[in-house]
Amino acid sequence: MKTSTTIVATVVGVLVVATVAAGTFVYSGVYNIGADDHHTRPVQALLQTLRERSIERRAQGIAVPNLDDGQLILKGAGQYAAMCTGCHLAPGMAENEMRPGLYPRPPQLAKFRPDPREAFWVIKHGIKMSAMPAWGGSHDDATIWSMVAFLQKLPGMTPAQYKDIVAKAPPDDDMHMGGDGGHSHGADGGNEQADAPATETPLSLEGMTPNAAPPAEALAKAFQSALQRGDRAGVLALLAPDASISEGGHTQTRDEYASGHLDEDIAFLKIARITPVSLGSMPMGDTAMVGSESDMQATIKGKPMTLRSRELLNLRKDGDSWKIVSVQWQTTPVSEE
Repeated sequence: MKTSTTIVATVVGVLVVATVAAGTFVYSGVYNIGADDHHTRPVQALLQTLRERSIERRAQGIAVPNLDDGQLILKGAGQYAAMCTGCHLAPGMAENEMRPGLYPRPPQLAKFRPDPREAFWVIKHGIKMSAMPAWGGSHDDATIWSMVAFLQKLPGMTPAQYKDIVAKAPPDDDMHMGGDGGHSHGADGGNEQADAPATETPLSLEGMTPNAAPPAEALAKAFQSALQRGDRAGVLALLAPDASISEGGHTQTRDEYASGHLDEDIAFLKIARITPVSLGSMPMGDTAMVGSESDMQATIKGKPMTLRSRELLNLRKDGDSWKIVSVQWQTTPVSEE
């Protein structure tokens, strides 16, 4: 009995000493948390095993949908181009300034095919203490599966093939494709957009037209018409209760938009001359995406401006009709020739 008590006391003592030592080590600040001071090999091997086993265990049992669906792959191409290339690169893309400073450095996804279940889990939940975010907070499972589907096709793709499929893909509804990605119908916002040149080339919306969704396109036209004629009730009736509206790098709820920027948009569109440029759509079962482009001419702060407005709507079937569940607006100045 005495021996047993001694053993327990020894174990407790060791644990107390270890806890105090660990606390002293952490609080001292002696450990270099800098990303440019890499782990020792034993620590790196331990963390790598921890990461791999954790992902493998949690990915077990995930049901994989049909990843050969062409529309799913096409959507994933746009998502990948919008969200992933900065860290994971793409065919024909040179090393950038950010990747060498990341630790651990993100893998180049064009060089291998990840396990679909594990890829889905990582994209959705992210990885602690790394640059991998949890995209599940802003993207639904169907969108994440589209990225997984695209990743199965990415390895071996030539730069030309990659460029072609991205050009045909519907862009990510949360991406910012030029300038600061804002809609900015208001006079002040519109002037800021016109003074700031676009910093990157937007993806084409033309690739959405081969599999059109006429009812969804009709709703998109009704939404644009209601805005242009100042019909607040008509605009709000087409927005789902949980709809989100993104413009100027800021995302609002339907109610926030109704009590704020909606009136500014209506006021701007009353003084603008709108010329439709293109309209395309892509059905995806009970959801659809509709993309359109228009030129807007208006005098802002005494200066005539021509702006190219790009609108991307995500719609959801609501009985026999459609409702808009997200709106993404982006406006850039049209350069004078």
